[in-house]
Amino acid sequence: MPAALFFEVRPDEVEYLARELADCGLDVYFFKEPIDRNTTVDIGRTEILSVFIRSRITAELLDRMPHLKLIVTRSTGYDHIDLQTCLKRGVLVCNIPGYGENTVAEHTFALILTLSRNIQKAYLRTIRGDFSLEGLRGFDLKGRTLGVVGAGRIGLRVIRIAKGFDMEVLAHDIRPQPLVADVLGFRYVSLEELLRISDIVTLHVPLTPATYHLINWNRLQLMKRGALLINTSRGAIVDTEALIRALDEGIIAGAGLDVIEGEELIQEEWALLHMPEAEEKLKTVLRAHLLLRRENVVVTPHIGFYSHEALERILRTTVDNIKSFLAGRPQNVVGTE
Repeated sequence: MPAALFFEVRPDEVEYLARELADCGLDVYFFKEPIDRNTTVDIGRTEILSVFIRSRITAELLDRMPHLKLIVTRSTGYDHIDLQTCLKRGVLVCNIPGYGENTVAEHTFALILTLSRNIQKAYLRTIRGDFSLEGLRGFDLKGRTLGVVGAGRIGLRVIRIAKGFDMEVLAHDIRPQPLVADVLGFRYVSLEELLRISDIVTLHVPLTPATYHLINWNRLQLMKRGALLINTSRGAIVDTEALIRALDEGIIAGAGLDVIEGEELIQEEWALLHMPEAEEKLKTVLRAHLLLRRENVVVTPHIGFYSHEALERILRTTVDNIKSFLAGRPQNVVGTE
């Protein structure tokens, strides 16, 4: 029987996936670790591979899976997969195009409110028995301008929530939808104008060569002095070194980050010493640690997607992607447009 290997799965996910795929004629194997170049598992028979965001599917790893036909990533983003090599080898790659629009949008506002009302700083102070108000004055969201970079499914959900707070909203997107803007009451502007005007900038774009370090030193200097930056998309969209400098120089007042550049390396720092380009990778990790220590930076461990409902949607779509492929009607295929 064809072998299907799942990496980065938790026990509750194993139970669901095993049950739903029981009648598909597959030998199914589950592993809690990500798959990478150091994986010792025998993956030579793999025809179907399912991963999450910590796995790195490189050309070298694909060489070890000569029978591979399908990769199902249990995420919307697929920057952790060498898509070009997959296309050359005829390996289909499917994603989960929509599972957490409201989930990530709600987490975005959790980060915004944590910063705008100094919730993290107040909590750390009060658990030490200090109930003073000094340094804890926040600001209202009503009447403030929110800049949404990437007005796709998640970005539009963020805009809907923002309008509920009576915020003004600007958006920047490579595919503007004027009718949607009229209905929801926001307007499209250039990225530069958005950065200059917005009190809060929130990022909702995929990581591609075009968006790598989209928020760099030059663009951070354009931001309204005292603004907040929120990132719940991918860490490498923001140049971490430039962000630290902008915080140090008071260009922006704070940042809410569910993702950090190099976050996949933070828990594996010792292993970095044996990796190619270890010096640069270690620098990336060090910059991440510098962000973690700042009072005006709120960091969460990539949990924007992590709700009960969103996880259910991810698993259902994963199973549907595999069953559709086996039936000869693949769905949610990426990289073919």
